[in-house]
Amino acid sequence: MDLVKVLSEQQLKSDLPTLKIGDTVKVHAKIKEGNRERIQVFEGIIIAKKHAGVNQTVTVRRISYGVGVEKTFPVHSPNVAKFEVVRSGKVRRAKLYYLRGRVGKAAKIAERV
Repeated sequence: MDLVKVLSEQQLKSDLPTLKIGDTVKVHAKIKEGNRERIQVFEGIIIAKKHAGVNQTVTVRRISYGVGVEKTFPVHSPNVAKFEVVRSGKVRRAKLYYLRGRVGKAAKIAERV
């Protein structure tokens, strides 16, 4: 194995749940404020996954006070404490960008049984 592959495999998190497109997740992100550090929870639907390995990211979307908010989280970052899967969605697309144009009940995704 080459050196880059060995070093990148050491950085991978092993305790991740299986993250799929359409899942509603809670992302526990570490926030630094001055010299203090706290954990902030961001709950939303995974609308996209990109890359693989250490570079893997997920884009999570939620509606906050009537405005759509999207954040992209690096999956294996030390600034992300953990991912919790709240419910798994039944989707037929790899990217759910169409949810950006929908509000309310139209933006709901059926639950996978």
